[in-house]
Amino acid sequence: MRITLDTIVKDNDPILRTKSEDVALPLSMEDRQLLNDMITYVRDSTDPELAEKYNLRPAVGIAAIQVGVPKKMLAIVIHEEEETIEHLLVNPRIVSNSAQYAYLKMGEGCLSVVDEYQGYVPRSARITVEGFDALKNQNVRIRARGYEAIVLQHELDHFKGTLFYDRINKEDPFKEIDDAMIID
Repeated sequence: MRITLDTIVKDNDPILRTKSEDVALPLSMEDRQLLNDMITYVRDSTDPELAEKYNLRPAVGIAAIQVGVPKKMLAIVIHEEEETIEHLLVNPRIVSNSAQYAYLKMGEGCLSVVDEYQGYVPRSARITVEGFDALKNQNVRIRARGYEAIVLQHELDHFKGTLFYDRINKEDPFKEIDDAMIID
């Protein structure tokens, strides 16, 4: 199935608040196909020609629940200056995180969120994640910091039914966070 903006579950749908379940390994053909569809969406979404052709909104990540499947699977593609970071994770979990916070100066967005929510979304500046990487076909341990750590935490939040705007300070959305890593 080709994932498009039309097949992405929006935040007014209660399924998005569903807790995701662990995925059986080895992966079923159905789960492997969904993972491939998810990473294809993220990869293609940053190509203006493909994004227009297939009705895609630019993204760096997607979780299975965003297409209505409550399973712990996510795809991330981050284009950095020297490299592209790709993760196609199954049953990932944070095993350690820093006390220091980080946030994106411009705030976060989400494929499932149509309305704009402004404010800082505090997250751990550094995390270690363990899980099965379907791209490498093996268990992995990922040490991420800064932007990559934020993206991973954003997608992992989907497994708990949490959306980025749940983390914004309701009284003072742009309240400075002491000693935080601010990412432009």
